[in-house]
Amino acid sequence: MVGAGVFSAFAPAVAAAHGWLLLSLALAGSVAFCNATSSAQLAAQYPTSGGAYVYGRERLGPWAGYAAGWCFVIGKTASAAAMALTFATYAAPGPWTKPVAVLAVVALTTVNLLGVTRTALVTRVLVTVSLVALAAVVVVGLTHTAPTTALPVPPAAPLGVLQGAGFLFFAFAGYARIATMGEEVVDPARTIPRAVTLALGAALVVYAVVAVSTLHALGPVGTAATPAPLAAVAAIPGGPWPVVVRVGAAAASLGALLAIVAGIGRTSLAMARGGDLPGWLSAVHPRWRVPHRAEVLLGVVVAVLVLVTDLRGAIGFSAFGVLLYYAVANVAAWTQDRAHRRYPRVLAAAGVLGCVVLVVTLPTASVVVGAVVLLLGLVLRAVRLRVRPRTPR
Repeated sequence: MVGAGVFSAFAPAVAAAHGWLLLSLALAGSVAFCNATSSAQLAAQYPTSGGAYVYGRERLGPWAGYAAGWCFVIGKTASAAAMALTFATYAAPGPWTKPVAVLAVVALTTVNLLGVTRTALVTRVLVTVSLVALAAVVVVGLTHTAPTTALPVPPAAPLGVLQGAGFLFFAFAGYARIATMGEEVVDPARTIPRAVTLALGAALVVYAVVAVSTLHALGPVGTAATPAPLAAVAAIPGGPWPVVVRVGAAAASLGALLAIVAGIGRTSLAMARGGDLPGWLSAVHPRWRVPHRAEVLLGVVVAVLVLVTDLRGAIGFSAFGVLLYYAVANVAAWTQDRAHRRYPRVLAAAGVLGCVVLVVTLPTASVVVGAVVLLLGLVLRAVRLRVRPRTPR
């Protein structure tokens, strides 16, 4: 969770919520907590890979599972575009942003095709670099105050606060990865619920401190005015801090992009093997042992998204898909019996409500495009179900 999202989500969130950023953060964290508890108790009952794709199929039926899997694929594809744009925004601001973002997508897709995946050691290094960069932002932000001549802060409407929460929810993405590792964890019924809640709590504290320091240094208007607000905070006193923050953001973004490409490729592989995506996507390279067709297609789609959208649009579309993914997880958790329920049932209900509210309050363009792509996926499955029995075996 503590990675590229915190470097990219504050600017669009502040543009929507204005001075009420901390309230938006609290709402996003609350929805994430409900989603996390549902995911954790489902993972304890179904300790297998696949996340809400599996939970939906097991608890609600194949259509719900497919909807969750499809939402994951489209949401995380947009996340990949957002990570590439975040990297380029910090590493190459200005007219080179989009070309550099496309090059990053090509490079990391190639890395994944060669079978090179992140290890736990690399993950620790990336998190450490990110935390050092965020510490620099906090120190600078808390010791410098926004100028009193700053533009007045526009009043925030309730819709803006909710929209800001939808953008900030993007920064919490990551706790589901813990829940999907049930096959690789010792005592998953005990370990996964503890890991999810502790990680989420730690991330929320980090984000709150960074948000306070950023608003203190730039003010709401200054934060919303730049695509890289944390770099703007670090640049206030001069010295080496802007470089530290840009390196931290770039490292976090590349690490997230690498993980997302690998994750979507393997989710697509599972869905193709289950008949929920075209079968040719299930091909595994004979030498590198990766789903090469799925990852090449993903790389092309992400590169196109980078060229046709901006960071705000990519984050909004990603939040649309991921929030609906968790809505399915919450409904699945609601159906669990008392023996498998580890948290009050009201949390699952609150999670569904929170996900739906945040989805419908996202920018109109994100909702419309997301709804069209979701409907397209459902139609494709319906067509495949009608055609498959007639296909010669």
